[in-house]
Amino acid sequence: GEQWARLAAVGGALRTFQPMRSYTASVSAEPFLNGTSSNYVEEMYYAWLENPRSVHKSWDIFFRNANAGAPPGAAYHSPPLAGAALGLANAQAMVGVQPNVEKLVEDHLIRGHHVAQLDPLGIMAAIDPGPPPSDIITSNDKLEFYGLDESDLDKVFRLPTTTFIGGSESTLPLREIIQRLEMAYCQSIGVEFMFINDLEQCQWIRQKFERPGIMQFTLEEKRTLLARMVRSTRFEEFLQRKWSSEKRFGLEGCESLIPALKTIIDKSSMNGVESIIMGMPHRGRLNVLANVIRKELDQIFCQFDSKLEAGSGDVKYHLGMWHRRINRVTDRNITLSLMANPSHLEAVDPVVQGKTKAEQFYCGDTEGNRVMSILLHGDAAFAGQGVVYETFHLSDLPSYTTHGTIHVVVNNQIGFTTDPRVARSSSYPTDVAKVVNAPIFHVNADDPEAVMYVCNVAAEWRATFHKDVVVDLVCYRRNGHNEMDEPMFTQPLMYKQIKKQKGVLQKYAEKLIAEGAVTRQEYEEEIAKYDKICEEAHARSKDEKILHIKHWLDSPWPGFFNMDGQPKSMTSPSTGLTEEELGHIGHIASSVPVEDFTIHGGLSRILKGRAAMVGQRVCDWALGEYMAFGSLLKEGTHIRLSGQDVERGTFSHRHHVLHDQNVDKRICIPMNHIAPNQAPYTVCNSSLSEYGVLGFELGFAMASPNALVLWEAQFGDFHNTAQCIIDQFICPGQAKWVRQNGIVLLLPHGMEGMGPEHSSARPERFLQMCNEDPDAYPKFSAEEFAVRQLYDCNWIIPFRKPLIVFTPKSLLRHPDAKSSFDDMLPGTHFQRLIPDSGPVCEKPDGVKRIVFCTGKVYYELTRERKNRGMDNTVAIARIEQLSPFPFDQVKVETDRYRNADLVWCQEEHKNQGYYDYIKPRLRTTVDRTRPVWYAGRGPAAAPATGNKAAHLVELQRFLDTAFNLDAFTGQS
Repeated sequence: GEQWARLAAVGGALRTFQPMRSYTASVSAEPFLNGTSSNYVEEMYYAWLENPRSVHKSWDIFFRNANAGAPPGAAYHSPPLAGAALGLANAQAMVGVQPNVEKLVEDHLIRGHHVAQLDPLGIMAAIDPGPPPSDIITSNDKLEFYGLDESDLDKVFRLPTTTFIGGSESTLPLREIIQRLEMAYCQSIGVEFMFINDLEQCQWIRQKFERPGIMQFTLEEKRTLLARMVRSTRFEEFLQRKWSSEKRFGLEGCESLIPALKTIIDKSSMNGVESIIMGMPHRGRLNVLANVIRKELDQIFCQFDSKLEAGSGDVKYHLGMWHRRINRVTDRNITLSLMANPSHLEAVDPVVQGKTKAEQFYCGDTEGNRVMSILLHGDAAFAGQGVVYETFHLSDLPSYTTHGTIHVVVNNQIGFTTDPRVARSSSYPTDVAKVVNAPIFHVNADDPEAVMYVCNVAAEWRATFHKDVVVDLVCYRRNGHNEMDEPMFTQPLMYKQIKKQKGVLQKYAEKLIAEGAVTRQEYEEEIAKYDKICEEAHARSKDEKILHIKHWLDSPWPGFFNMDGQPKSMTSPSTGLTEEELGHIGHIASSVPVEDFTIHGGLSRILKGRAAMVGQRVCDWALGEYMAFGSLLKEGTHIRLSGQDVERGTFSHRHHVLHDQNVDKRICIPMNHIAPNQAPYTVCNSSLSEYGVLGFELGFAMASPNALVLWEAQFGDFHNTAQCIIDQFICPGQAKWVRQNGIVLLLPHGMEGMGPEHSSARPERFLQMCNEDPDAYPKFSAEEFAVRQLYDCNWIIPFRKPLIVFTPKSLLRHPDAKSSFDDMLPGTHFQRLIPDSGPVCEKPDGVKRIVFCTGKVYYELTRERKNRGMDNTVAIARIEQLSPFPFDQVKVETDRYRNADLVWCQEEHKNQGYYDYIKPRLRTTVDRTRPVWYAGRGPAAAPATGNKAAHLVELQRFLDTAFNLDAFTGQS
């Protein structure tokens, strides 16, 4: 150690040892001890340790003195001049420039992509927002910059041991070194990877791109590639001929995307992958459906018929598909899912990842060897949409990783009408991927063989390291944003060049014909064969009168529905548990089922409090949640609870994950100790993301109907930043894409006088999007009323509809907010409405007012009613299920109190909360024979005041209104 410290002082930080045995004995220590080339100091030291005679005499003297304790400055003594006759001067000169050659090699690795021939248009718009870079590795004075000159080009230099450009050779002339580096890093492929902080991964990539002769393809591979290019190109041309005035967001300009995806799928199938989930924007979607997923062409073509009775509520270039087929290259089964998604281009990214994670979970694929994801992106969206960053940050988190995603960027060099100079601040649209050390392979999309090679490497990378990788297909967009758009308005120079651009299929076909790989006749026959397939499918498509939804399902649930698409059961069974089950789950919830596990003292008090409640046969919210989760797990239903701080709970009420106070990272999840053969419980704190994580959980819930998947917001208003997922996926998902989903959103809500932030989960937004008609009383039989409502609505359960729960905050510890075990025994059901059970029930005709409410305000109303002594004159009913609205049960209450005023009371402001939703439905219930009055805060822009005193004044004011029996009569 002391010797090593002395050597480090001589040359600075020591670098990787690189053998130099061939001339160590000739090289003097003097030029290296003047502050240069510390790696050679280390090298000489290793050589000296093996054999003191193998190094120059000056090194021998230096190392002997240094080991004896001499400081570095005094350890060196110049030996007698003895090397002139051996050509020492020449050897020293060669060694002197060796580090410069190594720097030249390194710079090609770091900077080669900047000067690679990536842009098919030759205008470099895809590379930088600014002008093309002037790079030293391609400048005329490159040799001078590296301390070299023309005379060095034919000198032979030792290659660094970290490079593979030499193949089996360890030395090469400088001229050959430069040529091989440019072939590896400056042609149709540009590689960004030197930011990766893992030496093994970097060396793996270098080997894939530096080895001589790597990009060689067999005759069969070239012919297959040509056939795939024919299908990709001719599909778009067929659509253009048949429907020239229709928008389809075609792939023209990036036709190599289709063979790129098929190459990734082929290679992944070879590596054992059985299922691939894909997400993509609308550009090229129809082509991907046709030629990658292999959807029936007639089902695609029939959608261009405006007279078709479409069962789906979205345009054709938003729809997805699920298909299981044989991969013809590997002869193995492969399942391909292309997820439906809206025009929010990157919103599908986390949804795909969640569905991938779920499929891996359900088939026990803990390493991602059988199930994987591919995400396609546009260049502008990849750089500009924040959800891309959120999704990348999930990639290595234990509860969210999918063990590597292959990202393919269709880099059109333009976003709608915006060019890169004003669309991003980074050099590339893909720079966001560097945040997770994902390698980025830029490739000229007009070089199909380079595209094919890069995609093979990407698939191998994913299979080897199970980490994300990016393929950047630098291409162009031959038409405007859509086929009706005029791009010359805004990009005249680019589109002048595009009009001159020969198509990639034509260029590649000419190349193969020139090579003799195919004949012109074979090429034309391949085109004619695919054109015939398209024409025959077009003829069949004219017979389609109705779009069959089964052809567009991206997440089918086999066995869950009948043949007609109806649920197998239209009943809502009891959710009650036996006393024994409640007691057992309560015991688990109030104990630590692991030996020698030390918990926090405050948590001990919480568990004792739970045990006391179990003894009293009551549940607060946290214990009630335990009962619900525990019973489902015992029955074999997997539960996944995800979100920010969900393990403990934002309000320190849940504590589903216990932490040993003495052992780091030692945890206990009591819920996984309910029963021997129970389903697993996954509870996981998420990254500080709402958009990405809610999208992820939505995708997870999509994979199976037999699971409970919940996302909890830290506070209810946090869903604001996930609004796209709610508006575009959760609310209309079934109507647009026939997509069933049972995602549950837990949104803490309640105005506790703590300011405008975190008070409101904005219930008005969810209620506004409910598809129920407020002016029509449902015409269902009494027996099926509740269940039929649930089936017809757009979000709620039990038919695997999304469920929105406005969860409590202050009520988590409110002494009155508890339920008896009696409400949870066999035969009990969820109560859509909780009627008043107090003195008002004895003489309902004498009740002057019935106040309908929901949530926390109920406890404030009951307290105020008691204080005013109005328990016999004012009834209070709680509507627990807001949507679908329980018309039938509300009618029971309004009929019971037929002489009473109808009042809706809420703590939220009048333009917020529930009032605008509730009022028309209450009026419909009573057939508009009685008015519906409002008691609550007045309209406001913010959800709540920031002043505690003002909050209390507002509260008392609307309570006065609710209990002033003359308030709505015009009397004093």
